[in-house]
Formats: sequence, C-alpha cells, structure tokens
Amino acid sequence: MFKFITPKSHLIMKKQLFVYIITLLAVLQAYAQDAAAPKDTSYWKKASQFGVNLNQGAFSSNFVGGGVNSIALGVILNSKAEYKKAKDTWTNDFQFQYGTIWTNVNDWRKNADRLFFDSKYGRALNSKWNFYANLNFLSQIAQGFKYEKAADGREKVTKLSNFFAPAYLTQAIGFEYKPVSYFSIQIAPLSMRQVIVADDNLFRSVPNNYGVSVENGKNKGIRNEVGLVQVVADYNRDLAKDVNLKWRYQAFAPYGENFGTLDNRLDAQLTAKFAKYFNFNFGISAIRFNAQADNKLQFAQTMGVGFLYAW
Repeated sequence: MFKFITPKSHLIMKKQLFVYIITLLAVLQAYAQDAAAPKDTSYWKKASQFGVNLNQGAFSSNFVGGGVNSIALGVILNSKAEYKKAKDTWTNDFQFQYGTIWTNVNDWRKNADRLFFDSKYGRALNSKWNFYANLNFLSQIAQGFKYEKAADGREKVTKLSNFFAPAYLTQAIGFEYKPVSYFSIQIAPLSMRQVIVADDNLFRSVPNNYGVSVENGKNKGIRNEVGLVQVVADYNRDLAKDVNLKWRYQAFAPYGENFGTLDNRLDAQLTAKFAKYFNFNFGISAIRFNAQADNKLQFAQTMGVGFLYAW
C-alpha cells in the first residue's frame, strides 16, 4: 500500500501546493465575479462529452478457433470551456479516460488511464499571434502494473505507477501561432515543470523514481525543473460530418542536470459518431521521457464502440 506525501515530511511540496491553491482561488474568484455579470454570459462557449464503451467476448471450451473470454469497459469524460472577449481568451480543457479489462485467466486490469487538465490565458497581438500563459496538469487515477512471465513460469507483477505517481504540473509563458481555428503552435521560452511522485514506496519497483530524488530510503516527492523551451502543437478538427480528429504534441527541453534531452508526448483521438448516441473511437499515445523506461519510446493504443452523450 502507498501513503500520500505529508506536509511534515515534504515541506517543499507543501509550499508549492499552497502557491497553486492561492493562485487557483484567485482565478476562480475572478471568474466568479466575471461570470456574475449577465452581459458576459455570451462570451462563453462550452462543450462536454460523456461516453461508455463495452466490449465482450465468450467462447465454449471446444471452440476450434480458440479464444479467451473477456469483458472490457471504458469511460471517457471531456469538457471544454472558452471565454473570449475582445483580445482576451481563457480556455479550460479537462479530459479523463479510464479503461479496464477482465479475462478468465486473471482479474480486472486497467488498459487506459489518463487525467488531463489545461488552462490557458491568451492576449491577441494580431490576427495570428497571441501572447499566452498556461497551466497544465497530467496524471492518472489508479495503480499501474507490468505483467510478465518469470523463469519458473509464474506470473511476475511489478508496480510501475499510482495516483499522482507520476504527475506532471507545467507552467509556461510564451507566444502562440494560430493561423486557423483548429490548429495552433505554442512556443514558451519561459517554463517550469514539477514532477510529482506521491507514492513513497514506488522507488522500490521503479528505481529511477521518475527522476524524483530518493535519499536515505525516503522519497523527496517532487522535482522542480526549469524548461529551456517548451513547444505544444494542438489540432482539433471535424474531418467530416460526425467525424472528429484531435491530437496534442508536447515537447519539453529541461535546463540543468538533463540539459540536452527532450521529453516528448503525443496523444491522438479519432471519434466517429453514428446514430444519435453511439460512437466509434480510436486513440493512441506515444511517449518518450528522459526519466521513464530508459528513454525508450512507449506506445499505447485503445479502440472501442459505445455510448456517447454530448451537451
């Protein structure tokens, strides 16, 4: 079992979280005051989606084609709100995805897990260029394990991740190039990133602890990194009626100890809606982080058909 980071044992993280909470409260207060004025309601554009995917397969013991009985369940929740008035914009994007699978040879195991939030303020400089300030968070909600067969034939299970372990909190200030409504590139010469590992025992199975220091058998909990540059590319477009493609690429070049390295992440999702409340979705994630998996490329793919409600 893991235990969360305590304020007493991790004073640095406490100060960081305190600053974020104060900043968030200030932003929410400003939003509440702004939203309270009836004249401003027309400046908001909001859209949300909730989906459930269910896949099932069953085979008799004498089925000559072979197969394994399985049930897969996935949930997605996306919500986006954009405020635009004159030259100012404020965009908030929340995305959650979780999937789990069960087969008759094991228990429930997750096959998708992503918790994402992005908040960006922009100030137009001209028709295509904006100044922007951004806060971005990425993590997961459940424990993650690696399953492999040991030399004696038994299954070996290794814990690789947990809730807030790792989590990435990034702040950036820079310029955004947006030639069309569905595509933009953000370049931030000023950026910072906090890598958080809120599981004090994770380093026992993940020795590098996602780059967070471990001293005298104790997890420091957080690592601060200054970015030499951060580049983010966003694409979100309807390719045809009821067919949408969105992808987001993020590159972060740290300064200091890991100078000369580049962390990369690409997330893409294709959604095709049919009938009124049903959809097909296909997603991929490709990751290459300096402090993960010996800097090797990681790849994940999901696909499902299910219920989708939008409002």
